[in-house]
Amino acid sequence: MLLYERVATALRTQIAHGTLRAGERLPSIRHLAQGHGVGVATAVQAYLQLEREGLVVARPRSGYFVRASTTLPPAPRPARNRAPGEIKNPALLDATEAGAHGALLPLHSATPAFDLLPQAALKASVSRCLRRAPAAVFDYAPAQGHLALRRLIAQRYAQVGAPVSPEEIVITAGAMEAINLALRVTTSPGDVVLVETPTYHGILQTVAALHLKVLEIPNLPGRGIDVARLDHLLQQNAVRAAVLVPNFNNPLGSLTSDADKQALVSRCARHGVIIIEDDIYGELAWSGQRPSPLRRWDTHGIVISCGSFSKMLAPGLRLGWLAGNPWTDALVRAKFFSTMGGTSLTQLAMSDYLQRHDLERHLRRLRRTLADNGQRLLEAIARFWPADTRVCEPQGGMSLWVQLPERSDSRALFEAALSKGIRISPGVLFSSRGDYVDYVRLSCGLVWDQRLDRAMKELGMLVARLGGSKVKAP
Repeated sequence: MLLYERVATALRTQIAHGTLRAGERLPSIRHLAQGHGVGVATAVQAYLQLEREGLVVARPRSGYFVRASTTLPPAPRPARNRAPGEIKNPALLDATEAGAHGALLPLHSATPAFDLLPQAALKASVSRCLRRAPAAVFDYAPAQGHLALRRLIAQRYAQVGAPVSPEEIVITAGAMEAINLALRVTTSPGDVVLVETPTYHGILQTVAALHLKVLEIPNLPGRGIDVARLDHLLQQNAVRAAVLVPNFNNPLGSLTSDADKQALVSRCARHGVIIIEDDIYGELAWSGQRPSPLRRWDTHGIVISCGSFSKMLAPGLRLGWLAGNPWTDALVRAKFFSTMGGTSLTQLAMSDYLQRHDLERHLRRLRRTLADNGQRLLEAIARFWPADTRVCEPQGGMSLWVQLPERSDSRALFEAALSKGIRISPGVLFSSRGDYVDYVRLSCGLVWDQRLDRAMKELGMLVARLGGSKVKAP
């Protein structure tokens, strides 16, 4: 037996016997080599072999971890041939996104916990702006947004191979206002809009509020947008626009490949479909490698790119943007007619923060934490939830999409969890027709502690009781 195989076998045995548990960090390459009396190259080979077998997972700058491989992927569902129609989902139309109240544990919220944000640096930037430029802070912001911030956003697009001019960027109150403005400018009531299924309920609520019809395209676990089905949908239906989340779809966390992104843009251009890209999670790749936005492959000027600082820096500052050429002038007018402009203080403070601090350093820490939390959630589901629970393992973002055992109802679980002080998102919110009744979305954005571990155990017992499954032993 080769040396690296001997080391791999020893680790494989420890994982099988539960000595090394799912989600647990493995020894560093140096310590592994020293512990087994082998060279560093041999230790690397052993980890690479276990990674190929799916037993361990590597995280940039964090090391190797035991993979939570005891959970099953979601069961495949046949594609439904539905005609475009208005959104008819009472749970969706009556829902509002709100923070947890009182002592509720916010496992429903796909936003980072306060302790994961660069609080001190952001506070210093706000104080500096108030102290040094009070006249600018208390004045109206331009409808398009302050130029300094637009330039900094354009620089980040250039870094991922998608050049954008600061002159086509419009600052908004978060990504949802950006999507709302883009739809208002490019569509009229009654138009058909293509969206993914499942997708974020805020997108569906915006489409409903603008009296647009919706046509759903599947987002596949681990693969992203079903581009193979796109041609059929566009040939059979007159679609005006598509609101898509190719980078870490909410709630699946799936990533559409570069090849499929390129094909998607090409086919939408061929059919005259405007793409409104929600890239709010693009910076949160758990691998550490930021995927490209659709804008990179847009040679026809059909992509409006929307983003936000909410998920990576500060949800409460309500700072988003869109890059809308050739619709920039119309978007600025729409912004002016609705709110005149944004808030100068938040825009100036964000510009100050981005100029003075290393955003990439913060993002590396945040990505590692989200990846760790995702593994911990998977481990908790494997330990505490019924054995036939299925999970879509995300590649980025802040969400974990969980399929409950057969005959389970996420609405009943939502009510039962509330009574225990836990808030989750039932799957029916992520479909225009109330599908996914057997799914829930959980947040990876909380700080992991004993309370969260106990909550996952409590949820596992609730799932088992409501679905008639056997409760796992602690």
